[in-house]
Amino acid sequence: MNKLERAALFRDRVIERLNATEVTRSQLSRDAGIDRSTVAQILNGEDARLPNAHIAAEFAAALGVSADWLLGLSDRSERAAQLLSAGLNFADAQRTPADEQLIAWHREAAGHKIRAVPTTLPDILKTSAMLNWEYALFQDKTPEQANAAMRDTADWLQAPGSDYEICVPIETVKSLARGEGYFEGIPEEVRVEQIRHMAQQCGDLYPSVRLYLFSSRKVHSAPLMIFGPLIAAVYVGQFYMVFRERKQVQGLTRHFDELVRASSVDARSAPEVIRSFL
Repeated sequence: MNKLERAALFRDRVIERLNATEVTRSQLSRDAGIDRSTVAQILNGEDARLPNAHIAAEFAAALGVSADWLLGLSDRSERAAQLLSAGLNFADAQRTPADEQLIAWHREAAGHKIRAVPTTLPDILKTSAMLNWEYALFQDKTPEQANAAMRDTADWLQAPGSDYEICVPIETVKSLARGEGYFEGIPEEVRVEQIRHMAQQCGDLYPSVRLYLFSSRKVHSAPLMIFGPLIAAVYVGQFYMVFRERKQVQGLTRHFDELVRASSVDARSAPEVIRSFL
């Protein structure tokens, strides 16, 4: 954007804000402490005038917007504190597949690609036996509710246009096969069934669902979900850190895409590799 284009954009956005708030130019002059003739020079005529930093800041303060937005340096009109509040917030996390918040985000992002790095295994690829074992200790959600939520999700995955990408550390699947770490205490028959089911689902649901296995010795990721370009949620235990600002969502999307590129097992090979751990 050259100087004349930026000046024209500044003028147009000031006028847009004046119209939206029904503030007069005289009132803007008083509130900004800027001479009315200067205001007229900036806002009148075809030859737009680019203001100096002081005038831009005073206009922004008087109009309740950010100077960056007036100057075309941002697509968001909110001030910095407002942007932080709007772009980042916290949501309680139940860490169950019947989590109403996750279901609401899925609905909001209908038609967009979903990206996920789960805490352990993808809930949408778990067997009923695994869900029963894993969620038996939750008091707010029963295994029956978890299974019902998974059936609903399975129906959604069968719908035309579904697009779900998942990245899982290959060490997680190996730990499942051995009954180690998080998976210690799970009966062997449940673990075997889970591995076979996950491999089968990865094949049957491809390409709507694509599972990639990466080595956590090479790359690392916190658990997260990205709902198209709209929402990114990082799971930190008791709550989600929720990002809605475009650049923040794009940044986490680039992180996820790097996990895909760094994966040692691609989505086509995942079923065979998962079965090989039996």
